[in-house]
Amino acid sequence: MGFEVVKEGKKQPYSLGEEHGNLLQYSCLENPMDRRACWITGWPVNLITADRVSPLHEACLGGHPSCANMLLRHGAQVNGVTVDWHTPLFNACVSGSHECVNLLLQYGASPYAVSDLASPIHEAAKRGHVECIESLVAHGADIDQNISHLGTPLYLACENLQVACARKLLESGVNVNQGRGLDSPLHAVARASSGELVSLLLDFGADTQARNAEGKRPLELVPPESPLRQLLQREGPSSLMQLCRLRIRKCFGIQQHHKITGLSLPEELKRFLLHI
Repeated sequence: MGFEVVKEGKKQPYSLGEEHGNLLQYSCLENPMDRRACWITGWPVNLITADRVSPLHEACLGGHPSCANMLLRHGAQVNGVTVDWHTPLFNACVSGSHECVNLLLQYGASPYAVSDLASPIHEAAKRGHVECIESLVAHGADIDQNISHLGTPLYLACENLQVACARKLLESGVNVNQGRGLDSPLHAVARASSGELVSLLLDFGADTQARNAEGKRPLELVPPESPLRQLLQREGPSSLMQLCRLRIRKCFGIQQHHKITGLSLPEELKRFLLHI
């Protein structure tokens, strides 16, 4: 089995058995719980495969925070990138391990996507990993990042019917009308006929009159037999109370939930601002 090892910035061929001469090292790659034994025998923590996959990538993809912690403490590269542009943080968002996400961020992992092909926050939103989104937002991830073939994190959450993620993103201050191209999040949930998500987006000020690239409003994408048609048909202009709430929330920007919770206001008013 052949690998490439990065030493002092240079790639060098590496083969199991040549230097260490036993099967212990191979078991470390296959079983994350055996990794500690690898260091006892001198196994390099930044060993990479031909696809530039490191042990840290594997630990995060498998959702093993204890292994990731050990690797990082021994100098693993926190922002290593595979040939597919996957970082350990992206892999942690794939597995949904918020422990790995938090650990990587503490060790300096960038919350930003290194490529449009592998965005951590988009992956977390698509897969419904709310706690991963919370950690990414707290460390400055771009919650409105718009990737041409994916759209925004909110759009992906809505497209995949991830209600909790959509709510968390909305509470964090995303643009409720920004989706993929001219297709808004409301278009996506109308197409999927999701009443819960339609109501959620409307509460946060979604534009029912927005038209997509085909010139269609969300109402025109709802299946004929769906009760959502009545909801969208009777949805008129926002009330003054709703407009005030949206304006106040917009002034708070990102992480609105935490900022509003800390205000010296009556609990009933805070609940109103928080859509509770």
